[in-house]
Amino acid sequence: MNIIKYKNWYFALSLLVIIPGIISLFLWGLNLSIDFTGGSRLTYSVNNVSDNKKIISVFEKDKIKIESTSQSSNNITLRTATLSQSQHTQLVGDLEKNVKGIKEQEFSTIGPTIGRETTLNALWGIGLASLLIVLYIAISFRGVPKPTNSWQFGICAIIALLHDALVLLGVFSLLGHFFGVEVDSLFVTAVLTVIGFSVHDTIVVFDRIRENLKVHAGSPFGEVVNASILQTMGRSLNTSLTVILVLFALLLFGGESTKWFVAALLVGIISGTYSSIFNASQLIVLWQEVRNKTK
Repeated sequence: MNIIKYKNWYFALSLLVIIPGIISLFLWGLNLSIDFTGGSRLTYSVNNVSDNKKIISVFEKDKIKIESTSQSSNNITLRTATLSQSQHTQLVGDLEKNVKGIKEQEFSTIGPTIGRETTLNALWGIGLASLLIVLYIAISFRGVPKPTNSWQFGICAIIALLHDALVLLGVFSLLGHFFGVEVDSLFVTAVLTVIGFSVHDTIVVFDRIRENLKVHAGSPFGEVVNASILQTMGRSLNTSLTVILVLFALLLFGGESTKWFVAALLVGIISGTYSSIFNASQLIVLWQEVRNKTK
C-alpha cells in the first residue's frame, strides 16, 4: 500500500475539516463559560417546562440581567453577571414564592479577575507545552540519518499538533454558535491531553522512520517513510480504538458535567490519530521533495 502517493489528498481533507472551523473562530469565536469571563451560573429543576417562563420573569423583576439560557428536560440553566450573596439569597426567596416545586441544582460564581487569570494560565500552558515538545523532539532525534534533521521532525510534529488543536477549537466554535456549547476550564484540560496524545502517536511513527533510515540507508526517502507508516499503523489504530471505545461509553453513560469534556477528547483523539498517520510523516516527505527540487 502506497500511502505517501496520496499525501495531497490527505492534506486536502484536513483543510476541508479545518477551514469551516477557522471561519467560525474568526466570526464567532468560542462560547466562553464563566470560568473565563466571570459571572454566575444557576441551574434549577422544575416540575413543568412552562415554569421556565416564570423563572425568567422573577430574574427580570429582581433586575438581574440574563446573559444566556439553556434548557434540558426539566432543568434550566441561566448565566448572569456576578451575583452577590445578598442578591442570590433574595433571588432564592422570590423564586420559591413564585414557582412551585423549584429546586436549585447549582449556583456558582466567578469574579472577572479570576476569569482573566484562568485565560492567561491556559494560554501559557498550551504555549509552554508546545515549546517543550519541539525541544524534546529536536534533542531526541538529533542523531537521525541524512537527508533529514531533528528540527524537521520537531517542526512537522508541531504542525500536526496545530492541526489537531485547530480541529478541536473549530468544532467547539461551531457547537458554541449553533448549539450553545460552552468552553470551560475542563476544555483546556482536554486540549492539553489531545496535544500530548497527538505528539505521542506521532513520535511512534517518527521513531520507526529513524530506525528504518539507518537500516535501509540509500533507499528512496519516500519508500522508507511509507514502510514505517505501514509498520506502525496497526499499533496506532488499535491504541486509539481502545481509547475511543472507553470515551464513547463515558459519553453515553457519564454525567452531564463531563459530557463536553469527553466529547472534546473524542474529537481530538480521532484527529490526532489521523494527523499522526496521514499528515505528520507526509509533511516530512513533502519537505524533502521541495528541498530536492531547489538544489
